[in-house]
Amino acid sequence: MSFEFYAVTDRGLARSNNEDSVVVDESVALAVLADGMGGYNAGEVASNMATTFIRSELGRWLGEAPAMVSENDVRRAMDICVDNANRSIFNAANANPQYAGMGTTLVVAVFRGSRLLVGHVGDSRTYRWRGGRLTQITRDHSLLQEQIDAGLLTPEQAAKSTHKNLVTRAVGVEDVVLLETHTHGVMPGDIYLLCSDGLSDMLSDDEISQVLHAHHTIAETGDALVSAANSAGGRDNIAVILVTVRGGGAGTRSWWPFRH
Repeated sequence: MSFEFYAVTDRGLARSNNEDSVVVDESVALAVLADGMGGYNAGEVASNMATTFIRSELGRWLGEAPAMVSENDVRRAMDICVDNANRSIFNAANANPQYAGMGTTLVVAVFRGSRLLVGHVGDSRTYRWRGGRLTQITRDHSLLQEQIDAGLLTPEQAAKSTHKNLVTRAVGVEDVVLLETHTHGVMPGDIYLLCSDGLSDMLSDDEISQVLHAHHTIAETGDALVSAANSAGGRDNIAVILVTVRGGGAGTRSWWPFRH
């Protein structure tokens, strides 16, 4: 299989700076998205530190890894890279008063062959578009999601909450962070969407689906998602990474063994 990437960020309509950061490394099919938090420009510093560090360290590891490296080895590499990024941000926040309390959400996606490994922290999300259906494949680390899981709120009530930005897990806030990882099978024709809450808070899943359905290239689709979020209010920075999956011909090398 082959993979096409498109990444875009936008300041939105209400913020004076952009604390979202996105990077891709197409040579190793890696995508990283972060949504920073903190006073002054500290959120911008945290998100850029996270995406730059992980692209460099994890990208290098992926580029040097054997073709049939195990899924557990990839998970371990992701954990180590995110842990190192977390410590770097945490130490910078403690060493510089202007960065005190900074942190960032994170989504890391590694595509190879028939598999996708996703790691995430916080409320930035990954969705899968398959056969005209949109599915959220990450679960927010947020107070609202915990209240939904406990039966205290319905998803409809949560969508109207004024506490959407309260995350229960973030990179750089403490000296240790837990990266949640899981694996998914990919199919030709799939589209994967990584996004910050500047998109998902502005657009419902149905509205995101309508944009995905209406456009034919990922560049058009990514720009249309940003435009739709701004049209809905643009109350936060917006970050989007889109990845399309295309079928491989004979001789395509699978990076991980097929598992069903």
